[in-house]
Amino acid sequence: MRWLPYGPHAALVECGSLSEMSAVRATVAAARLPDVVEIVPGARSVLVVARPGTGALQEARQAVEAADLAHPPSADPREVELVVHYEGEDLPLVAETAGISVEEVVRLHTSAEYTVAFTGFAPGFAYLTGLPEPLRQSRLDTPRTKVPAGSVGLAGEFTGVYPRSSPGGWRLLGHTETVLFDPRAERPALLAPGDRVRFRSAS
Repeated sequence: MRWLPYGPHAALVECGSLSEMSAVRATVAAARLPDVVEIVPGARSVLVVARPGTGALQEARQAVEAADLAHPPSADPREVELVVHYEGEDLPLVAETAGISVEEVVRLHTSAEYTVAFTGFAPGFAYLTGLPEPLRQSRLDTPRTKVPAGSVGLAGEFTGVYPRSSPGGWRLLGHTETVLFDPRAERPALLAPGDRVRFRSAS
């Protein structure tokens, strides 16, 4: 793990793994340091932004160095259920690649509990961990130029939902009618790091 200056009021914590990143984010968040104004997780990094003129970055680092990152603090997470119509274009491909039936793909995807590790790519797009091993598959060889909003897909160790129409290379399992991002809402993004997510089949 490395702590790197990121401008005058922030530090970028480079982590060795996704799980280490999640533990660092949870530790800094649980410390509730009043002068830490933003925590931005990524796949292998955490950006910690401090109020200018304070010692919050050092306090955050001390909290992380004193923590047992193998057993990070657990907050009371929000739980979100997303209803999915499993009729995605790549559902047969995912089943074929995994060597299982389409019905088993749906069963595996809906039986797991997922955690929002970080957000990015597009406003409201959450990278969810917890994908069952048979469903951990590569991105499409050729990305689509347009993926409809609400599309539920998977790629690598992640599953997620496209919050708006955009290009994308994830394998599509289906779609949800839930709005993932509304810039006019008090909370624009439905999902945030640490939230727990479950998918439920509409049929």
